[in-house]
Formats: sequence, C-alpha cells, structure tokens
Amino acid sequence: MYTLYCRLYQQAYRGAAYLLPWRKPELITGENSVEELPLLIKKEGINSVLIVTDKGIASLGLMNGLLLQMDAERLTYKVYDKTVPNPTIGNIEEALRIYQENKCEAIIAFGGGSAMDCAKGVGARAARPEKTIPQMKGQLKVRKRIPTLFAIPTTSGTGSEATVAAVISNPETHEKYAVNDPVLIPHYAVLDPLLTVKLPPHFTSTTGMDAMTHAVEAYIGRSRTKETIQCSREAITLIFDNLYEAYSNGESIPARTNMQKASYLAGVAFTRAYVGYVHAIAHTLGGFYSIPHGLANAIILPHVLEYYGDSVHKQLAELADSAGICDACDTTEQKASAFIERIKKLNEDMDIPAKVSGIAETDIPLMVKRALAEANPLYPVPRILTEKDLFELYGLIKE
Repeated sequence: MYTLYCRLYQQAYRGAAYLLPWRKPELITGENSVEELPLLIKKEGINSVLIVTDKGIASLGLMNGLLLQMDAERLTYKVYDKTVPNPTIGNIEEALRIYQENKCEAIIAFGGGSAMDCAKGVGARAARPEKTIPQMKGQLKVRKRIPTLFAIPTTSGTGSEATVAAVISNPETHEKYAVNDPVLIPHYAVLDPLLTVKLPPHFTSTTGMDAMTHAVEAYIGRSRTKETIQCSREAITLIFDNLYEAYSNGESIPARTNMQKASYLAGVAFTRAYVGYVHAIAHTLGGFYSIPHGLANAIILPHVLEYYGDSVHKQLAELADSAGICDACDTTEQKASAFIERIKKLNEDMDIPAKVSGIAETDIPLMVKRALAEANPLYPVPRILTEKDLFELYGLIKE
C-alpha cells in the first residue's frame, strides 16, 4: 500500500511538472568567457551586484579577471566570501544583509555547488523576505522571480548552474535539505574551463563523480523524459572518457571543457528527472559529518546500484552500451554488473574510498528517518526502499 502511495504521488507530480515554467540558463562558454560577463551585466541595465563565493576561491585569485572587467565597466559590486561547504542558513542571512544594505540588483554565484546554493538561497530570501529558509524547504515554496542570477562554476560536478535546487544545512539540527523551485534556475551560466584547471585532483574526482551520480540517478528513475535520457547518456559517456584525464592532468583544457559540459548536462537531466536514495543518504552524511557531497555520492553510488538489483539492470545495460562498456557481455545482467564495476574502478583509480569511515551507530536511526523522509514519496526511484532497506544500506557503506 505504501509503495502504491509513493508511485501515485510521483505520477501526479510528474504530470504537474509539465505545467511548471521550466527554462535553461543562457550559456556563455569558452576560455576566458568569464570576462565577457560584466559587459552583459551592464547591457542588462544592472549597476550593483552581490558576488557570492568562498575564501578558497578568493585566495586563489580566480575572480581577478572578472573583477577587473567589473571595474572597467564601472559596475558596483560587493563580495561575500564566507560561504562554507554545505552552506548554512547563517551564510544566506549574512549575504542577504550585504545584498540589501548595498541595494544590489543581481547576484553572481562564483564557485562550486556551495556558493551556488548560498546564492540561490539569497535570491529566494530577496524574492520572499517574509519567508525564512526553513519555510521554503521542499517543493515550490518560492514562486516569485528572484533577482537575476549569474552562475560561474569552478568545479565540474554539481550542475547547480542548471538546477532548481538550493541545498542548505542547519548545523544546529544536523539537517541538510533542498529548496526546490524552477525560479531558482540561474538566468545565465558561464562555462569557462580555465576556472577549473587549478582544481586539486581530489576535488576534480569527487565533483566529477557527483555529476556521474546526477546523470545515473536521473536515468534510472521513473520520471525521465526524452531530453533527460539524452542528457544523461551524453554526460555519462563524457565523464567516463574525460574524468580520469582531468584528474591526472589538470591542465588538459579539452578534458576540463568536456567535464564542464557533462556537469551541465547532468544538471539539466536531474533537475527534471530528480535523483534518488544516493542523494538522500549523502545529504544525511553531509548534515551529520560535513562529508563533501561529491565524495559521499561517489562512495554510495555503486552500493545503491547493487542494492537495487534487477530493477535497474535494463537501464544500466543501456548506459553500458552507450558508453561502450563490456561489448563482449551477452546478457543485460552482465552489462549492468560491468557498468557498476566500471564505476568502482574509476573510484579506485582516483583514490576514492569504497566506504565511509566515522559513522556512529547511534546516528543511523535518525539518518535513516531523514533519508526516507527526503526520498519517499518524492523521488521516482526504480524501487521503493523501506526503513529496513535503508538500515542495510547504511551498514553496507559504513567502514
């Protein structure tokens, strides 16, 4: 009966989704494309901008080219650089005050997923000042146009430059949850591969596997469309072909460019088709232990795919075929198994551990409860899992 309820909910939500105002960001691509943005901002009639980033990005000087061009165009800007991994409600409120005090008209998110989540949170609060972030938790609670949002990713993983979601953490309750609304999709996205060449190998690998997880979960779920199927397949092939090269040779512009494209495509796919239990579990690990989201996804993904069993064999076999994995395999099950093993091998080659260390047994019951609450009934997963299943999965992923 519970499974039926979840499936009916997902079917109704999928039908309603066709009526939502979906859009894609306008893309600005290529080497040094970030320096084109200030002129675009000026042409849009925007004079004052809040730039949301973090200390690491600021210290690396990645914003120098952008800021020089902002000055050249005589644009006013303020920088908020206190965003933390798994950005908090406090981050959003601090940045919002700067936005309001300086009468900013638009927001630039410069960095990885955390900077973009924080910037989207600021946008949501600016659009709905009468609502707190917790009051906008979940689906379609913003519903007003946010200030123009420019997304400049410096990692190739989150796909947040294309998505409806802002993922926020509450350090007091150890919660990590999403605010989901199509109005949060950035209006512009700048894909400049030169911004990713300084990304350390470990961040290259884990953010890349974050994109892999987005594409795989979007593909195996039950809310996929013709567009998300194509985007997922293309993203997964690009990741298998380019992630290890970007990891081992960070200066490779072709690999960095292709990984940016893969991340964007995976973002387009999962923002329409949604994710699944990998993300639900990963969010609890981020909330309780501040484990980076990409790392958590990378570790959890093969465990969940194996746990799904034959409910995903057909889809994984299709992905194996499109990515050219195991041409000698005869059966669907063999192809699915080869696909999972390829993910494991990629993780191993990039020194990503097979399990998560430091999970406390006493935390698991609450994490199970929160993961189930996030995933059921919303996520259109290939197989509805129960509390017992989630306890088993946490047992499989913990060291």
